[in-house]
Amino acid sequence: MSNGENRRNGPQFSTAALITSAAMVGAGTLIALAGLAIGGGHLLSATRQWINEMEVPPSELARLKLTQARTAMAAGAAAWQDGPRVVPSPSGR
Repeated sequence: MSNGENRRNGPQFSTAALITSAAMVGAGTLIALAGLAIGGGHLLSATRQWINEMEVPPSELARLKLTQARTAMAAGAAAWQDGPRVVPSPSGR
């Protein structure tokens, strides 16, 4: 080959095929995003309705469980620090 010849380096792509595929990927992305928005909105609405129907709101339930955990922790720490309370038996053993 001489320097004057046209050399093709790398693959040759069809512009029309690339434009068509990019348009299809874009349209598919928009459809997927629309589906996510609709599904997410429904999920959020159903969750809000479920929470509103609860007898005890989740925030109050969490506060109650935290109080119970703190009480149990304090009781466990006190029992660990004080040790077992052994009452001597009347027989002396």
